[in-house]
Amino acid sequence: MQKSLEALKTDLGKVRTGRAHTGLLDHVMVDYYGSPTHVNQVANITLVDARTIGVQPYERNMVGPVEKAIRDSDLGLNPASQGELIRVPMPMLTEERRRDLIKVVKAEGENAKIAVRNIRRDANNHLKDALKKKEIAEDEERRTQDDIQKLTDRYVAEIDKTLVAKEADLMAV
Repeated sequence: MQKSLEALKTDLGKVRTGRAHTGLLDHVMVDYYGSPTHVNQVANITLVDARTIGVQPYERNMVGPVEKAIRDSDLGLNPASQGELIRVPMPMLTEERRRDLIKVVKAEGENAKIAVRNIRRDANNHLKDALKKKEIAEDEERRTQDDIQKLTDRYVAEIDKTLVAKEADLMAV
């Protein structure tokens, strides 16, 4: 359940707000001598200012492919190269785009809740099997099911809290 929450936070980090952050380009892949490689493994990624990411490839001949990979990614960014440095300005988000991103965030949150509920189901099935094999008593099974439900409720509440924070972050101008 903790891993599901951490995966949600990682996924939400990729949903961009109006501010620039280096983690935005973590999942962008570039063709590095025939093999797909993460941009952060072929270039140094820094923040130039609050609204601009600077990408400086380690090799001069990688400027074009890195710029193309960022442009072709699903992030809607338009990089511009200045010699060996690629500047990636973060465009302002329109109200409509913010609402679309909130829908994406809610879908990610629902997927995380489904993952937590699946873990609960698997744990309950494991308990029922143990009860059938007479490895545990009925009252112990019932207590453990209650504990599993409390744990599930706690993680679902944590997911909801994370979603509310991200939505507030998206709507902030």
